[in-house]
Amino acid sequence: MLPSQPLLHAAVFALAVLQALASDTFIAAVYEHAVILPDVTDEPVSPDDALALMNKNMDVLEGAIKEAAQQGAHIIVTPEDGIYGWHFTREAIYPYLEDIPDPAANWIPCTDPTRFAPAPVQERLSCMARNNSIYVVANMGDKKLCNSSDPGCPSDGRYQYNTDVVFDPEGKLVARYHKYNLFMSETQFNYPKEPEAVTFETPFGKFGIFTCFDILFHEPAVVLVSELQVDTVLFPTAWMNVLPFLTAIEFHSAWAIGMGVNFLAANTHYTSISMTGSGIYAPDGARTYYYNMKNEDGRLLIAELDSHPRLSPASPPAVSWSSYASSVERFSPNDHDFSGLIFHDQFTFTELTKPEGNLTVCQKDLCCHLSYKMAGKQEDEVYVLGAFDGLHVVEGQYYLQICTLLKCKSTDLNTCGQPVETAQTKFEMFSLSGTFGTNYVFPEVLYSGVQLAPGEFEVLNDGRLISKTRTTKPVITVTLFGRWYEKDHLKQDPQPPAFP
Repeated sequence: MLPSQPLLHAAVFALAVLQALASDTFIAAVYEHAVILPDVTDEPVSPDDALALMNKNMDVLEGAIKEAAQQGAHIIVTPEDGIYGWHFTREAIYPYLEDIPDPAANWIPCTDPTRFAPAPVQERLSCMARNNSIYVVANMGDKKLCNSSDPGCPSDGRYQYNTDVVFDPEGKLVARYHKYNLFMSETQFNYPKEPEAVTFETPFGKFGIFTCFDILFHEPAVVLVSELQVDTVLFPTAWMNVLPFLTAIEFHSAWAIGMGVNFLAANTHYTSISMTGSGIYAPDGARTYYYNMKNEDGRLLIAELDSHPRLSPASPPAVSWSSYASSVERFSPNDHDFSGLIFHDQFTFTELTKPEGNLTVCQKDLCCHLSYKMAGKQEDEVYVLGAFDGLHVVEGQYYLQICTLLKCKSTDLNTCGQPVETAQTKFEMFSLSGTFGTNYVFPEVLYSGVQLAPGEFEVLNDGRLISKTRTTKPVITVTLFGRWYEKDHLKQDPQPPAFP
């Protein structure tokens, strides 16, 4: 006699749990999705039309989820805005929203879809997880009614939240996160009254989750890692690349290294606004990544990760970021410093005029030291050493300390800091350090063609970012990107600033 479907499913799920428990590693997947967008309108469409559009996107996501499960993945992350897109007014997005309950409700939408208000999106996501015995992470919209007794209640009587949900391999809702740091264009959403630090336990470690622009702020990003000690961060994003430092793959990889955690970043794919760049990152660098500005193809990425990276022998040691730079004499005082803008921030630069040497450039309390040797200086390429120590104030307010070795766009020094994607100059060696006032520093190395350099550099415990060998590809930038959270200005408005 054949077992019933529920018994069979329970047996498969139990086996999957046992396999995960028996291993110190797990298989992670992220999917970069070329979102099918609705027509732009200020007027709400019908609920049926909204669901039809979302089902088209979920058809694509379901295919990726099935493929990931077939390849042994235990969890898959899908992008921010991956189910319905962006560019909504507050009114126009309403038909796409569902009421998402607190995970404490212990709810499996796939088997009990009518327990709460109609929730066809949650039901379908739950069934994707349950039918494929995999954790599914998705981004959608949550709506919550409110009334005049709540002084913060919007005039239309509801809160609307940019929301991440997680369903476990049984299809149960195990996590719900409301995005706190909204990008300035996200006027269709409210921010929660308090930042949420959302974690959940799995057979392969403790997981945390936040969304896109949240990564640049102390709450919730640093709280999850430094205080709640998560092993792995899940990161749905709609990241618009900003070279040279805020390119998705380089910054997300650097964040995983700097914070010492696994990082699963799933980006939307829409090249006309520079959205691409997904990856699976470990504290020792990228395990796999995808960056493609040439076409509109999505991509499934799968890689194995340590369940508890802090316990791994490969886990990097703690870094004292200013130790080396504060202990050495200032290199080569130079009389040729000049200013330039990078993403609206005024850097102090000095040019690398020789094929090898030692240089220092300072701004305010930050001095950046560089030792380098080029593998043959190209006459038509200019590199500079740059420093920035100050408050960034464009799409949000956050205090930065940055040391960077950077290729300029042309031989005209006025182009230094402008976006660059290609280079010809390789380096025999480099060593970059700075007198940072923060312990939160993220090391980046970006090669020509917007490619990462996993395994080709390391961070010493005295704060030096050094090359292990001669670079295999020409260098766009070598950067130490510091975030000094304690110096951020107090917000004048209760709503946090908002990025990609």
